[in-house]
Amino acid sequence: MGLSKSSHCWRIPDELWAKIQPLLPPGKPHPLGCHRPRVDDRKAMDAIFYRLRTGCQWKALDATGICSSSSAHRRFQEWTRAGVFRLLWVQGLLDYDGLVGLDWEWQAMDGAMTKAPLGKEKTGPNPTDRAKRGVKRSLLVEGHGIPIGLEVEGANRNDFKMFLVNS
Repeated sequence: MGLSKSSHCWRIPDELWAKIQPLLPPGKPHPLGCHRPRVDDRKAMDAIFYRLRTGCQWKALDATGICSSSSAHRRFQEWTRAGVFRLLWVQGLLDYDGLVGLDWEWQAMDGAMTKAPLGKEKTGPNPTDRAKRGVKRSLLVEGHGIPIGLEVEGANRNDFKMFLVNS
């Protein structure tokens, strides 16, 4: 199948790719030298951004022709563990601060708790829902509402402590 003729609109712009590429860890070949060659980093990142922008399921990536869903998901997990997306977030904030400016004098923080019955060790007992498993998503914004921090922890964590530990 594949994307339509305008599928190029799902490609990461060259200017953004030039900032992302240096953040990526080098790929490791298979220890036995077998298996298929590693999917191109840019194709994997295109697939990840496509999934994030459309909200589609990972398996739906197979129909796009960008790269396989398993390759994209595996690379997403690898790059998340390596801190690539956090570095990209920080670089984006620095670029925005240089171009527009962030209002550091005033900040606001808020959180939302949601159920996470399959969350395992990443969750905590929700104090507002009979100690069922849950997560808390906390967002920190600057004076104009631009997000400058996001943390996801167990539902029993204090917002302020989440940002102190993870900042």
